[in-house]
Amino acid sequence: MSGNGKITFGFQVAPSSEGPASDHDLYQDVIEDCKLGQAMGYEAAWLLEHHFSDYYPTPSPLLFMAHIAAACPDLSLGTSVLVLPWYHPLRIAEEISMVNTLTRGTLHLGIGRGTAKSEYDAYGVDMREARGRFDEIYRIVETGLTGEPFTFKGQYYDIPREIRIRPAPTGKKVNFYGAIGSPGSGTIMGKLGLPPLCLAQFPDSLLAKILANWKAAAVEEGHETNVTTPIQIKCFIADTDEEARDLARKYLPRNFEVQAKHYEVDANHWEGIEDYAVFSKMFGNMKAMTDPDNLGPLMDQNFVGSPDTIARRVQAMNDLGFNYFLVSTSTPGVPKEVRREMYRRFAADVAPRFDEDFGKGQAQAAD
Repeated sequence: MSGNGKITFGFQVAPSSEGPASDHDLYQDVIEDCKLGQAMGYEAAWLLEHHFSDYYPTPSPLLFMAHIAAACPDLSLGTSVLVLPWYHPLRIAEEISMVNTLTRGTLHLGIGRGTAKSEYDAYGVDMREARGRFDEIYRIVETGLTGEPFTFKGQYYDIPREIRIRPAPTGKKVNFYGAIGSPGSGTIMGKLGLPPLCLAQFPDSLLAKILANWKAAAVEEGHETNVTTPIQIKCFIADTDEEARDLARKYLPRNFEVQAKHYEVDANHWEGIEDYAVFSKMFGNMKAMTDPDNLGPLMDQNFVGSPDTIARRVQAMNDLGFNYFLVSTSTPGVPKEVRREMYRRFAADVAPRFDEDFGKGQAQAAD
């Protein structure tokens, strides 16, 4: 099919089921999800980072990735996203280098600045400094991973004594992506040379504008634009569109309930913070999404429908400029049996239409 580059499919994993299970059991379920996803043919398992609540409680994606790699050595791994302002830049540079040294698969590291004030407050970081800290931390990490000695002097971080990151980078490339929540963020990530990582919660017209802003800024700075462009997209698949939409209406409201609580949307913490102004409106609409009757546009933007409907949506988003689809059904309240069936149906009925080799390498490895 025509479109923008070879299409690749990854999947999101997270401790998302609710009920009496312990956190230990939920994490073990994620390990099992990764084994199954690798066997199905997905290129990578992607993890989120959140703290102190029921909303995707995965506080250390890099630590979890190292554990997953022991169980699934050839599975590539990703984050969507690591929230850089909550880390010391040298510490996270070392941990990235260590995980990359200990794993065989590719690391896809989506990075961002986060939007939950409760998490910022707990770590003692001022949200007004988020964008500046993100910029400096990424530059330090990028420099450190070259393996060369370096110093750094910035507004927030000062590394006056020349150091070299250990373990020494192996030469295995780490792919970084910049999380984008607005057209303005597209410009910022383009200037940094970070490929965009988007969410399918925006209308296609806005996604097109985000990609256009990113590309224009990247070209202006002399950065490569023929790159992997991931988008995280929710998936509910069934024999018919209406059956799939019924599944989404059943499970997605709980996702938005937990999300609204985590972000404390009623408090509107983003009002008055210039760099977060767009999130006041975005999160202001979140509580409306707890009503199944309001999910129509969101379902249209994501992978909700029969295999034929979802395949048309894959093609439409590839035509927009996305070539890596991060399929997500691990949302709060979705039982593990349901999420695994969604991933299985997508792998069997949709992915092979765009990648004729999908799953073949894993099947051969199993033999």
